[in-house]
Parts: sequence; structure tokens; C-alpha cells
Amino acid sequence: MSKRYATLGPGEGPNYDWENDHTFVKVSAEDTGGAYTLMEDNLKTSFALGLHRHDSHAETFYFLEGEVDFYVDGDWHRCGPGTTMHVPPKVPHACKVAGGKPAKMLMIFQPAGFDGFLAELGTMDDADFADDAKMAALNGKYDIVPMGPVPPHPDDVK
Repeated sequence: MSKRYATLGPGEGPNYDWENDHTFVKVSAEDTGGAYTLMEDNLKTSFALGLHRHDSHAETFYFLEGEVDFYVDGDWHRCGPGTTMHVPPKVPHACKVAGGKPAKMLMIFQPAGFDGFLAELGTMDDADFADDAKMAALNGKYDIVPMGPVPPHPDDVK
């Protein structure tokens, strides 16, 4: 009989190391029967994620290290260790690393599926990333609606 649980240590799990972040899938869609995906995202100092929304998915972020400025539905928030940010479906959001130091966060994507997006990105080359039609189709497949760049950042973040 196979085990009905899994344990992953630091640095374990499918992972994707890009220029601006290194993401580890800790609990996959397959592990949860499609209920959610849990990822650890190690954000490099250059990390910035443009404004977007998910029409059918919620995201929850728990910040472990460093600081991230998070834009949600028109407001900026500085998120550091111990902070939780929940973003329901249809709510625009963006983020970028703050303070010039790397950051680390856990992300829960519910229902599951974001691990499939990461896996597909991991097979792409520069020509694929430059292909607007291909990127639009991939974003649509995984409920990602791009809305523009990271919004202007005020000096006073809540």
C-alpha cells in the first residue's frame, strides 16, 4: 500500500529557476486532487510581477523572509515575515521585492493548477516567450488575465 502523504525537505520538489525568482512546487494539483497548489517562491531582488487577475482562482501568500510591496485592488501594502495576503478571484494584484534584499513567500493557488503553468513555462524558449499569441493562450489556459505593468508606487506603503 502506498503512503497517503508526502514530505518534502528544503530545496525539494519540482522547481523552476528563472532570472527573477526560483519557485518550488511543494504540494501539486495531483497531490490534492485539484483542490490547491502550494509553492515556495524565492524572489530575487529584481522580481516584479505585473498587474493581473484570476477570474476563477484565489491566491494566498504567506511571507517568510524579506519584504514585498504588494498592490491589491488599488492599495499598496508592505508585506514582511509573518504577513498573510489573500487575493480572491477577480481582484487585480501585482507585487515587487522591496528593500533591495531577496524575499521568500509561500503561495497557495486555489483551486489547483498553477503548477501546470510553471511546468509549461519550464519547457519554453526565448522565441516562445516572445510569441504574444502563445503567451496569451497559455495565460488563458491557466486563468491569468494580464492587466499591465506594476502600478506606480507611492512613498508611503501601508
